[in-house]
Amino acid sequence: MKILGIETSCDETGAAVAEGVPGDKNIKILSNVIASSLSLHKKTGGIIPEIAAREQIKYIIPAIHQTLIKSGCVERKIVNHKSSIINPVNIDAIAVTVGPGLIGSLLVGVETAKTFSFILNKPIIPVNHLFGHIYANFVGEISNFKFQISNSTVDFPAIALVVSGGHTDLVLMKGHKKLKWLGGTRDDAAGEAFDKIGRLLNLPYPGGPSIEKEALKGNPKKYIFPRPLINSDDFDFSFSGLKTAAFRQISSLKTLDKQIVSDISFAVQDAIIDVLVRKTLKAAYKYKVKSILLGGGVTANSRLRERFQSSIVNGKLSFKLFVPTQSLCTDNAAMIASAAFFNYEEASWQKITANPELYFD
Repeated sequence: MKILGIETSCDETGAAVAEGVPGDKNIKILSNVIASSLSLHKKTGGIIPEIAAREQIKYIIPAIHQTLIKSGCVERKIVNHKSSIINPVNIDAIAVTVGPGLIGSLLVGVETAKTFSFILNKPIIPVNHLFGHIYANFVGEISNFKFQISNSTVDFPAIALVVSGGHTDLVLMKGHKKLKWLGGTRDDAAGEAFDKIGRLLNLPYPGGPSIEKEALKGNPKKYIFPRPLINSDDFDFSFSGLKTAAFRQISSLKTLDKQIVSDISFAVQDAIIDVLVRKTLKAAYKYKVKSILLGGGVTANSRLRERFQSSIVNGKLSFKLFVPTQSLCTDNAAMIASAAFFNYEEASWQKITANPELYFD
């Protein structure tokens, strides 16, 4: 089975083709194309929804065009001495992100997918973007390169941590289509905290990668920031207090030189990682899981990956850790195709709608 995936929930425009056989534990990506408008948003220090949607209108058809060519799922004929694509072949279904996200951006992908579904007479599979981040861990092969840290397949039950600019959630997976939300952020998500604190430090957008880079030069003992809810009995998160603590520290300084920026960056990153690792391992213990899955843009952070891996190895824990390759941590269509494959539920194109408030429930 080959699935064309489409992702336009925020500022990225993604198209991918995934291939799998029913019963497989991983799926193979034949092509994965991403067109980004990040350079535009860097100028404004954040995403402007209207600009993101306008760029996606430009990119969506070329992205699909390119991914179909790369995957070999096209039929060609010569028209007026020029090569022209006349029909995508061997595509069995179309998967599209329907939410959550920015409504304008979501509509670009949803309406495009509906049009392709109608014209090609192919079934359409609506996908929750948050599920997509989890299912980036089920992409077992891309260009013949295995990249899960555990170098094996996911065993259930599993705990999934989805951590991005808008979400920080823990989910229990007893199997495909058997997900239970355990807890999430009460205010700022981890990625949002990175972005806001990065702005306070006058660092380039997005804040996460900028803070990670600066933290490499930071003094681990210079600043200590609070770890909100790290010892709470639930699986909720809160990072607004950390943002406030960083703001107060920065405001109290007479100057903000390069070393201070690096020192604060280290302290902020360390606090966020401490909370994410502690809460995730706590959930893994409680529910006696076999696997831990990470997903979302923040999980591209190398220090976060290292801390999870070292906590498991040094603690001689039995959990298998899965983290997607960094290119699949951020928004992409490969993860959407993967989620569709393992949660295959066809829907009528007439009934597919964009839902910017979609959540795990």
